[in-house]
Amino acid sequence: MLKVEHIGIAVKSIADANRLYETLLQVAPYKTEAVESEGVLTSFFKVGDTKIELLEATNEQSPIAKFIAKKGEGIHHIAYEVANIEEAMQRLAAEGFELLNTTPKKGADNKLVAFLHPKTTAGVLVEICQEIKKNS
Repeated sequence: MLKVEHIGIAVKSIADANRLYETLLQVAPYKTEAVESEGVLTSFFKVGDTKIELLEATNEQSPIAKFIAKKGEGIHHIAYEVANIEEAMQRLAAEGFELLNTTPKKGADNKLVAFLHPKTTAGVLVEICQEIKKNS
């Protein structure tokens, strides 16, 4: 793992949460992005070298909608940056961590992502992510 890449926070309203976090952090979000495949609208704030990702469900089947229904708003996941997501997934699986997806998928903020089941990570949903490299 290279660093904590971002902390994901589930919110009911991205508009309300954006106002709250703009006041709290004294910065505006640098990006808002929909991830249709996950049924979420995201908003990103940069705080030092770490990012805060706000996540609002766009449909009732979204993992964020289910999370909020069960636990309420709050920290949803912690994401760690990796150099090679496929290698990291293989290593983590070999170490006994349960992967929630078998191949990386496209996430927000130009990332490939994979998730580890919280039952194998002391109750925390862990995301690993890798920057999608542009073809040169």
